[in-house]
Amino acid sequence: MADHYEVLGVSRDASSDDIKKAYRRLARQLHPDVNPDEAAQERFKLVTHAYEVLSDPVSRDNYDRGGDSGGFGGGGFADFGDIFSTFFGGGQSARGPRSRSERGQDALLRVEVDLADVIAGVEKEIEFDTAALCETCGGSCCQPGTAPVTCDICGGGGMISRTVRSLLGNVMTQSPCGSCRGFGTVIATPCTSCQGHGRVRARRTVTLDVPAGVDTGVRLHLPGSGEVGPAGGPHGDLYIEMSVRHNDKFSRLKDDLLCTVDISMTDAVLGTTFTFEALDGPVALDIKPGAQSADVVVLKDRGIGRLRGNGRGDLRVGLHVLTPTKLSAKEKQMMAAFAEARKAQPPVLASFQQGLFAKLRDRFL
Repeated sequence: MADHYEVLGVSRDASSDDIKKAYRRLARQLHPDVNPDEAAQERFKLVTHAYEVLSDPVSRDNYDRGGDSGGFGGGGFADFGDIFSTFFGGGQSARGPRSRSERGQDALLRVEVDLADVIAGVEKEIEFDTAALCETCGGSCCQPGTAPVTCDICGGGGMISRTVRSLLGNVMTQSPCGSCRGFGTVIATPCTSCQGHGRVRARRTVTLDVPAGVDTGVRLHLPGSGEVGPAGGPHGDLYIEMSVRHNDKFSRLKDDLLCTVDISMTDAVLGTTFTFEALDGPVALDIKPGAQSADVVVLKDRGIGRLRGNGRGDLRVGLHVLTPTKLSAKEKQMMAAFAEARKAQPPVLASFQQGLFAKLRDRFL
């Protein structure tokens, strides 16, 4: 007969805890419900017998002195159910019926807003189709005036117990009742509005507070605004993925707004002040004399509100000086006289760092 210590894979001076741990490890591998192979079942019998001998101090002492503790199975367990209960965490204990009520699923919606909406935030009403509580039965799943009845197969326990004979004795197993699906009750008269589910598809309206500073891809979380669960279970959550529409005149750089205005050559030379309509109202723009194309005028705190902070970004206005393409004879004479008075130098090639593109890049960014 194989040495009990070798069967368990422990040394002869192993402690009681080491022997117990070794047996638990092997039992989880060789248990007939886990490993139906016949060879594994035979080995499991050896492992169990070795543990019965070595787990008892008297029988272990007798074995160490050359004896044994008796025939197989004569030790500490009445049947295999005791072994399973001891080493598998009481897995055979009875379970009660499960609830019909479950949490609803989360929902994800995509909502578009205008760029003007994210400057200071906006409140929007959004409508969407979702699972809502059945108003007819109130989530009970039953036709009004009726109630669930106790399952006559499982007696309301929701589980069916079966005894399975094994090499080591009888093992009690449990599985959900096929008649009531583990609920313990049966809906004898289902609600005709929801067909016994406790919820229906419906149109729902939710008020959404869009905070200032949101951008495309930002998700807003509305706890408890998702689908209602089966049988009137709690709502899931609602996630709103934001999308900011393109604007033809204004663009965004983080918390700043960018735009470009066209000014005449004379306004660029002499300077001017004018008002234009921004996304959040009129803006007075002061252009200093000698303005150049690609100059950027910064208007503080006229940009977008910061999503995770205080204050607003800036409004950056790029200047585009328009050169007239058609001049009258008198205008040409005046321009010629102006050029003569300025004694203008002939055009020269400017370095990239001082050119128009560099100015736009550096001043906007």
